Amino acid sequence: GNKSQDSGIAEMEELPVPHNIKISNITCDSFKISWDMDSKSKDRITHYFIDLNKKENKNSNKFKHKSVPTKLVAKAVPLPMTVRGHWFLSPRTEYTVAVQTASKQVDGDYVVSEWSEIIEFCTADYSKVHLTQLLEKAEVIAGRMLKLSVFYRNQHKEYFDYIREHHGNAMQPSVKDNSGSHGSPISGKLEGIFFSCNTEFNTGKPPQDSPYGRYRYEIAAEKLFNPNTNLYFGDFYCMYTAYHYVILVIAPVGSPGDEFCKQRLPQLNIKDNKFLTCDEEDGVMVYHHAQDVILEVIYTDPVDLSLGTVAEITGHQLMSLSTANAKKDPSCKTCNISVGR
Repeated sequence: GNKSQDSGIAEMEELPVPHNIKISNITCDSFKISWDMDSKSKDRITHYFIDLNKKENKNSNKFKHKSVPTKLVAKAVPLPMTVRGHWFLSPRTEYTVAVQTASKQVDGDYVVSEWSEIIEFCTADYSKVHLTQLLEKAEVIAGRMLKLSVFYRNQHKEYFDYIREHHGNAMQPSVKDNSGSHGSPISGKLEGIFFSCNTEFNTGKPPQDSPYGRYRYEIAAEKLFNPNTNLYFGDFYCMYTAYHYVILVIAPVGSPGDEFCKQRLPQLNIKDNKFLTCDEEDGVMVYHHAQDVILEVIYTDPVDLSLGTVAEITGHQLMSLSTANAKKDPSCKTCNISVGR
């Protein structure tokens, strides 16, 4: 049937269909939308219907009954219109959006236009503001500080053999995987080398177990972390477990990694923060790490194996502790913030 019959209104002039839709000012949980319309019957428009779907569900991007509004019904405000809070938008997620114009009748029903074309867009990463909220949550549970002396990296023997043979003995930065918060601006973008620095409470030394391989590279802390490096907060997450992870980034001052982080991540004072500190005492550099979170440290420059030592560990290879592409628990109240997951 025709639209006037669908809406229960006979022989009424059709409403203008939105076209040339533009999406702008995209954040991780909001966007602005505008479009063009023919001026004919424009003064009859009282509402906009906006249908938003994750891209994988774009086949459902239409109403089952044209006269029954679903999704967002917004009053016809001047364009562009800001859309936020009506959905729990997820960061870094592809969406489709389509729009109708509508006229509310005295009986409460709506007359609607045809659907606009379907537009695709992708939400943004967490901003520094969002990451600062995560940082503040992480600070609450970081716990007291313990001393450390080395950073370490566990891998299989084949990894170190490959580095010696193909990379001139230097471990190379690689792109960070998608573990952690879905909105993290470093996932899939920042290049670096992962190190650990947590110590066992009773020995003050690195644990002997590891999920990443039986061979461990150890390097003195001052070789990677010193007054010539900057420290950034990268992420805070858990994987449906009782313990939490904090990702920190160490970048030599002025390096490409430093420039990347300066624009996107909260910077920490290397002498005074809740996670990893570097300070001088009696002419010697002294290092501390937070006791109650597991720190994952990304160093953004190549590291020559000759600066440290490689040896086999004596403990177990606990694969259950691996964070490779690990998904964050979206229901954890400790490590989530009130924007899209």
